[in-house]
Amino acid sequence: MKIVVSEFMTLDGVVQAPGGSEEDTDGGFAHGGWSMPFFEPETMGPFLDTTMAATEALLFGRRTWQTMAAAWPGRAGDPFADRMNAITKYVASTTLQADELRWSNSVLLPADATLDAIAELRDRAGGDLQVMGSAGLVTSLASRGLVDEYRLMIEPIVVGGGKRIFSADGEKQRLTLVDTSTTGTGVLMCTYRPVAG
Repeated sequence: MKIVVSEFMTLDGVVQAPGGSEEDTDGGFAHGGWSMPFFEPETMGPFLDTTMAATEALLFGRRTWQTMAAAWPGRAGDPFADRMNAITKYVASTTLQADELRWSNSVLLPADATLDAIAELRDRAGGDLQVMGSAGLVTSLASRGLVDEYRLMIEPIVVGGGKRIFSADGEKQRLTLVDTSTTGTGVLMCTYRPVAG
């Protein structure tokens, strides 16, 4: 399975709380919902649909899973929502218990060996394993070389700080651009793959 990271991202690299003001206020983040004015359904919708069509399962960190689990079950009847509710969802968390995962088809990964479990999933045959949001998890996956592709919607806004998916550890990582398009609202929809070595 190919691990694909799918993110809404500001021009200064922030991925925190794109969808709403209360989505993630960690660190006093006050710009939640920054992505919404730039969403263009006729261009970004197909980009997201294409990503989802190749996805066999989703992978979330705790906070993103909780946010999604609170939102999607009540949206049944919409094709995207139905897919979100039906698909397998793997959850990386050291605090959640399996009996707390009430969103359909959610599976808790072992807390003491999460990255090893994800590496085992990646070694299986199958479609994509898509990561949405989950900044801390993405950073950990990238540090282990477990990200195969980044599908980024880079939006024309700077928020000055917040959670990012690319580590500030001083390590260099080269990517190659494999696809790009632009929306009428100025969003760059870019697909990148890491370059080995």
